[in-house]
Parts: sequence; C-alpha cells; structure tokens
Amino acid sequence: MFPGPVDPARALAPLRRGPGDPCLQVIDGAFWRTSLMVSGPVTARISRAAPDAVDCQAWGPGAEEFLDAAPGLLGAHDTATDFVPTDPTVVAAHRRVPHLRLGRTGQVLEALVPAVLEQRVPGIDAFRAWRLLVTEFGSPAPGPAPERMRVPPSAQTWQAIPSWKFHLANVDGGRARTIVGCARRASALERLTARPPAEARAALMSLPGVGEWTAAETAQRAFGDADALSVGDYHLAPMIGRTLLGLPFEEPFTDAAMVELMEPMRPHRHRVVRLLIESGLAVSKRRGARLPVQRISAL
Repeated sequence: MFPGPVDPARALAPLRRGPGDPCLQVIDGAFWRTSLMVSGPVTARISRAAPDAVDCQAWGPGAEEFLDAAPGLLGAHDTATDFVPTDPTVVAAHRRVPHLRLGRTGQVLEALVPAVLEQRVPGIDAFRAWRLLVTEFGSPAPGPAPERMRVPPSAQTWQAIPSWKFHLANVDGGRARTIVGCARRASALERLTARPPAEARAALMSLPGVGEWTAAETAQRAFGDADALSVGDYHLAPMIGRTLLGLPFEEPFTDAAMVELMEPMRPHRHRVVRLLIESGLAVSKRRGARLPVQRISAL
C-alpha cells in the first residue's frame, strides 16, 4: 500500500528505452522488468492492484532483493512536501498530476550505460544499440518472462565487449570507451546511492565522457533525483521556453536561459519537467522530418 495514489506507468516510463527494450516490456497493462541485482538476475511483473496499491511478482536469485527495493522503484519514498509551485503553468500541471512519483532504481550502471548510448545521437539509434547489445551480451531472463527479454550485462561483461561489437551496434569509439571505463568503476558507482543526489551527480561528472546531461539522466533514474535538470538536451530548453514563456517556435531558447528561468524551482527542476510532460501541458516542437541515423565510419 502507498500513502496515496500510485501509478506504475508514470513511475516506470523513464526506464523504458524504446518499444523494443529487452529489459522493460508492457503486456496487457502489466510491466515486466529485468535487472541484475547484487544477489543475481531477476524478472519482475508489476501491475496496479488498486489506486494506492500494486501487485509485484519476481523470479530469479535477485527476486527478494528486488521486492525489497520495489517501493522505491515506484516512488514510495519520493517526498515533495516542500514543492510549492508558483509559476501558473506549473501550478496547472501539478493540479492535473498531483500524485506524480519519481522512482529510483538504485542501479547506477544500469541507468548510466543507456544514457551514454543516448549521447549526441537520435533516440531511435540509441534504443537500437541498447537492444542489440543487451540481447547479445545480457543473460536469459529468469521465470516466465516474455519472449526476447534479457537481463542487462554485468560490469565485467560490459568491459569485455570487443570494440567491433560496439561498432556493429553503431556505437562510436568515444561512447564505447566511456561505457567500458564506467564499468571498470562499477563498485564505486553503486556506492553513490548512499550520497546526496547533488553530490552523486558531481561524482558522476568526474568520470571521463560523463557530462552534465548524462549525469542528470542517470541521477533521475538511479537516485530519483528531483532536481537533476538535463542541461544539454536537444529538445528540453526550447520546450521549457515555449511552455513557460509562450515563446514562438522560431525563437531560440538556450540552456543558459532555461537554467536561469528554472533556478527558483530548485530542488525540483526535474520534477517540474516531468509534470509538464505528464500533464500534457508541455509544448513540443512541431513534427518535422526525422533525423537520419548517422552511421559511424568503418574501423
């Protein structure tokens, strides 16, 4: 039971890396998730049982550990008692989605690797790379998992993936080296869950190849960091400018301007972004031609 309404769909949505994600699938309204816990691999099935309750079943050596962490995954520990929005649009968004909960996985490397894959490339390309690498190098999902689901690779496995396999997944050498370097520091990375979120984000940015955007995307998912603003995102600053200031589509709005505008919203800047999106009030860019996937050069 949760202290108020809970919505697994909204809590788990940021964890899904495209419709073909081998680690998170939605089937008949139920969410199937795989993870590699300290105690071993796990497959879990999560569904809403009541407005304030969920049903969670888990299989595999990591099942008990996963179930212990499930409330945090679904946002039970997300406290926003100090969140008092004043911007009219944010107030309206909060009114539409008053019970939005930010979940935390507690799994740093599992959040960091796909964030690195998403650096500077179209989402569809990053999702494909994640699907190909996890499908080939992940392990079988325990229990009655849906077809094609896999458990994410271990840190040791990420380190051992040959450069040409990253290449075949259209992952350039820079991102591949960042993933391997982060995997080598996996033990230290997982200990970041015990630090305050802002301090943990700073520690992530000390890693080669991990900048502010990647650290924020990781912190949002692994730590449930309500203030992790994805500075450097191609779409975010223009969306904020159009939504909160009513700027026309053709008028640019920079990251620096976004950071200044959202400064009074600390420590809930990421929460504000999620509220705008989940409420339907975010003014997205007009649909245009999809960017072509950039193929990396031959080795």
